Amino acid sequence: MLRFFACADYLYIFAVDMGTLYIVPTPVGNMEDMTLRAIRILKEADLVLAEDTRTSGILLKHFDIRQHLLSHHKFNEHGTSAAVVERLKAGQTIALVSDAGTPGISDPGFFLVREAAQAGIEVVTLPGPTACIPALVSSSLPCDRFCFEGFLPQKKGRQTHLQQLKDEPRTMVFYESPYRLVKTLRQLAEVLGPERQASVSREISKVHEECRRGTLSELADHFTETAPRGEIVLVVAGREKPVRRRNDTPSAPDGE
Repeated sequence: MLRFFACADYLYIFAVDMGTLYIVPTPVGNMEDMTLRAIRILKEADLVLAEDTRTSGILLKHFDIRQHLLSHHKFNEHGTSAAVVERLKAGQTIALVSDAGTPGISDPGFFLVREAAQAGIEVVTLPGPTACIPALVSSSLPCDRFCFEGFLPQKKGRQTHLQQLKDEPRTMVFYESPYRLVKTLRQLAEVLGPERQASVSREISKVHEECRRGTLSELADHFTETAPRGEIVLVVAGREKPVRRRNDTPSAPDGE
């Protein structure tokens, strides 16, 4: 990026390196899950963008990080991203955090990353905490291939989306509210079958962390009797391939 500076009869032109946008994961529970690199980046940044400055303020205070916080969330990101990109073009280092986990994964982040990348700005995403992967691995379901579905539509398109997942062969990962968990389990049981294996992980990396496994029907019954609390990750087995018997023969191609 070029900057121009005029002095008397001379025009000076000098280059200004563009800044870097860092995507910084933050703990989903235990503060000890914060990485040393994440702490360093937040301390070195010129500005920290936060989904909720009150929540992130507690985190920064815990690690003695005193950088300026600016609110950046799903309700204002379309309006603030342009100004953030201009700061990056001017050479600032900016870090983006969400309330918990990795920004962009069911949290604000995608729009700013896209705008920064299109402007030629370097975007660096740090590895770190997320609720998705621990829940998937703890589920005891196959995790070599999986699809992340995030939050299901609450109303419009919900049933259509569920029907589209009926024949999904990969393990499926959902985020869900404790207030909608039983409803979601019942609906999945209706579409996928009550015997489909699943797991419910809640309060990952917190004091009352729990992973309960069973069929969709069993889990729905359990959480009907015991109201769930905290953050929920629901993992559901994919559709099993039909087992071919030895005497089964493939049908002949058309025309043979």
